[in-house]
Order: sequence, then structure tokens, then C-alpha cells
Amino acid sequence: MTPASLGFSMPPEWSPQCAVWLSWPVEDPRHWGGNKRALIVAKFAEYAAAITRFEPVRVNAPAAEHDAIRVACNQAKAIPERVELFDHLHDDVWCRDHGPLFVRNESTGEVAVTDWEFNAWGGKFAPWDKDNSIPAQIARSLDLRRFEAGMILEGGAIEINGLGQLLTTEAVLLNPNRNPHLSREQIEERLRDILGVNEVLWLSQGIEGDDTDGHIDDLARFVEPTTLVACTAPEGPNRTVLEDNLARLREFRTPHGRPFDIVEIPLPDPCEIPGWRLPVLPASYVNFLIVNGGVLVPTFRQMRNDDHALGLLRELFPDREVHGIDCLDLVEEGGTLHCLSQQQPA
Repeated sequence: MTPASLGFSMPPEWSPQCAVWLSWPVEDPRHWGGNKRALIVAKFAEYAAAITRFEPVRVNAPAAEHDAIRVACNQAKAIPERVELFDHLHDDVWCRDHGPLFVRNESTGEVAVTDWEFNAWGGKFAPWDKDNSIPAQIARSLDLRRFEAGMILEGGAIEINGLGQLLTTEAVLLNPNRNPHLSREQIEERLRDILGVNEVLWLSQGIEGDDTDGHIDDLARFVEPTTLVACTAPEGPNRTVLEDNLARLREFRTPHGRPFDIVEIPLPDPCEIPGWRLPVLPASYVNFLIVNGGVLVPTFRQMRNDDHALGLLRELFPDREVHGIDCLDLVEEGGTLHCLSQQQPA
């Protein structure tokens, strides 16, 4: 039997949460050029501390690193009792993509793990075997039921609105580097059966510099069941793609047959590091994380643009504390706050 047939579905991000998961930076010369580990660890500690203001943070990390992680989190003024460390081995930091997608049974309240296959965004960054094991490790540590999905899927590739609709991109889910043996219809069927959705809404492509091939969490996000924030770019290499995505969003309809409310958020000015492997970094203000009572938003040291994005999100989340976190160093490796985290529903 499928999770959906048993009454499970994936809750939207604004639903009550019991914790947020992170995968702590591992020692690897490939990451951030191999020379920024202390800076990145401090940034992770800052992020973890921000999460603890709202709810517990749960961290995947080798046991040998736990003491140092606690010290870093304490220095960042995390709430100590809300930092929970798990001896879970992993390869990289992008917990949104290698972590479990949690589902909940609304009748019984049971939370379960859906375990999708992970191949590092189409086999780009080996090794990924320990990353692929994270859902099973978490299910085992928490004694949660685990459903194997039998398909490659990253959490950053999907958005859920709680009305049975899922938003994604063709550039990722239909890419032959993921599931070449599955058709669009078969992929939609898996999403319905495992995550309990009814309809899949497809955008086209992602922004420049995105190693993932075009994750939705850099493009468009639900902020409530019928309202979306969508990236725009008045000029530059992303303009045409984002205009096409915006046109598609305007054609989509809610289950009640009405258009979605769409709020446009411009991308920041191009973030570039001369000589780096990504000539233009995939910086996006919609890569925020919704937590209990708050929204944590990436900023990029562009005061005017940062303030504009934070102001728009404060209007959209009037009952939550909207807090910006400088992510210019993080985005060097291709992602920011949402990419790094995975919420666990209450």
C-alpha cells in the first residue's frame, strides 16, 4: 500500500514543526575551495542558533565532531537544549536534497519518513552514498516508519501548498540524469502515491549557476495555499527563463479554479567570484526557510535589494518574525538556507 492510500501526505512548510534538520559541514577540500571551513562552520552555527530561537535544530554529524559543534553553536548563542546531535554520516551539507521528506497522517498524527533515492543532482558530485543513507539513518534513530519511494528526488525540487498541489520544474524531474526510465506520467504517479498530492504543476527551467539543474526553491515558493512568491529579473541571463516561469504561474489555477496570487521578488544583483567554478552564483531571496513563528531569509550584502526582499516577506508573513541571514559565502557552493535544511512536521 502507498503512503497516500494509508492517509499520509506531506504538510506544507508553514505547518507546525517539531524540528529542523541540518547536515554539518564535513572536512572536504572540494567544498568552498577547501580554505573556508572555519568561516562556513561559524555560518552554520549562526544558522543553527537562529533556528533554535523558534524550535529545536537536529544535526547530522559524526559523533567525533559533536563536542566541537556544541562549542560553535554556543558561541553563536544557540539555545543549548534545542541543539540535538545525531551520529549520522553524510557526504555533503545539502540536507534539503538528501534528507527525508516527512509525511504525516492527519487522522492518527503519525509522522513517517519517505526515502527517495539521491544521486547528487544527476551524478555531478561523487561520492553520495552516505548522503543517500540519511533518510534511513533518521528513521532508525527516531523509530519512524519509512516508505521507500523507488525514485530519485531532491527536496529542493518540489513545493507543496497543502491543497493537494505540488510545484516543480521540468529541467529537474524530467532530466535524464535522474529517472530516465520513468515518463512524466509515471513520475506524477509516484509523487501522488508517496506524498499524497493530487496535481503536479510544472515550470520550465531554473536560474544560472544552479548545480541542481533548476530547483523550484530558487524560483517560486508557496507562502500560503493560494499565494506564491516568484523570482523576476529585469535584465541579465535569467530574464527569459523567469518570464516564462511567471507566465506559467499565471496560467495555473487553485483547486477552486481561481488564479494564484503572485508576488514578484527580484533576484539580487549578480553575485560573482572571479575564477570560481560558478561564474554567476544562484542567489535568490525565495530560498528562505519557514519555521514556527518565523521566516529565515538569505541576504547578499546588497542593502537596497536585501531590504526590499525582507520588506515584501514581512508583508506576506505578518504573524511571523522575518529574519535575514547573510548568505553570500554560503551561496558560493550553490545554495543557501532552504537548500541546507529540512523541516520535520510536528
